[in-house]
Amino acid sequence: MAKRSTLEVLLIVVIQAAALVYFLQLHSRNIQQEPKPAQAHVLILSSWRSGSSFVGQLFSQHPDVFYLMEPAWHVWGTMHQNSAKVLHMAVRDLIRSVFQCDMSVFDAYIVKPRNKSAIFQWETSRALCSPPACTSFHRSDIISKYSCKTLCGRYPFGKVEEACKTYSHVVLKEVRFFNLRVLYPLLRDPSLNLKIIHLVRDPRAVFCSRENVAGDLARDSRIAVGHRSTSRDEEPYAVMREICKSHVAIYQEGSQALPRALQDRYLLVRYEDLTHYPLAKTAQLYQFAGLDFTPHLQAWVHNITHGKGLGIQTFDTGARNAMQVAQVWRKNLPYAKITRLQEVCKEAMELLGYKLVWSEEDQKNMTVDLLDVEQLLPKQDRKGGTTALSSASGS
Repeated sequence: MAKRSTLEVLLIVVIQAAALVYFLQLHSRNIQQEPKPAQAHVLILSSWRSGSSFVGQLFSQHPDVFYLMEPAWHVWGTMHQNSAKVLHMAVRDLIRSVFQCDMSVFDAYIVKPRNKSAIFQWETSRALCSPPACTSFHRSDIISKYSCKTLCGRYPFGKVEEACKTYSHVVLKEVRFFNLRVLYPLLRDPSLNLKIIHLVRDPRAVFCSRENVAGDLARDSRIAVGHRSTSRDEEPYAVMREICKSHVAIYQEGSQALPRALQDRYLLVRYEDLTHYPLAKTAQLYQFAGLDFTPHLQAWVHNITHGKGLGIQTFDTGARNAMQVAQVWRKNLPYAKITRLQEVCKEAMELLGYKLVWSEEDQKNMTVDLLDVEQLLPKQDRKGGTTALSSASGS
């Protein structure tokens, strides 16, 4: 009887030990395989007149994407007496809520009662122009903002949140962040699956484009420079100084300062490379975001980049000759302004691979290539290595 009791005790101990081992293994697997959020989140970071509305449309027209263009416009519009630095936290909080499809965050910025058309540039979002946000189109349609604005504006505001929750990807485009550090909490937030696309453009092209729409950008320009008093002639260069400084900071933070676990969350893309290789670069953007590049979308991207327009109007993303758009500044911007701008933005241009011009002749000579592929590569990768940054350079 005693022997039987001993065996029973030993058996119980063995069972308990086995159960403990199983529990520890299961717990370890759960730690290592934390479930990802149901949605993917992509933030397109850029500056005004850098082609970001065009890149936004590459995502907006994808049937798996819920897209909003510059929701932080509402923050800057409501709190315009502050500087960009002061507004960073409010902008970040709004972005976090929108990524989580919590549209109650707009209560602080949009007066009730309201329709979904109260959201800035809502008509550029295909998701707000198709079910469940609007029944006039199908989710798979390529929808122009003009058609959407005509047919879909009177739907209730609640349709925005309802629609957001039905998509696998939430993509936002923003021009109101001037460093990446303010976004670190979002990159580390386990409720978000955030990736950042950093879109840059030749500062000379940005400057030229801004001159065409200076009135539309006046309020944003004052906020960007912190409401500092500058002369009318100097203000455009003061704004470009802040823009170029921000691109340097974001690039350095994204490519060098991010913790290793977060380094695959950042991708640098030059607008000029996108205009030269629209299908290849769009495929890269979609792959980074985890989206399929269907034949239907491939045909649309080809058509939208091989038109005749030059995209002069603010937020114009109609069909254009993309390569000509990228080079307009070389024909239209006076060389004296180019010289001054190159002084202001020299560090950013050298870091991001934009070659300086030293004469008006070089400026006008379209056979002179002003893109430096090698400059974008980390030093250790310039002899054949490949990184997320080098693949973004068009090489």
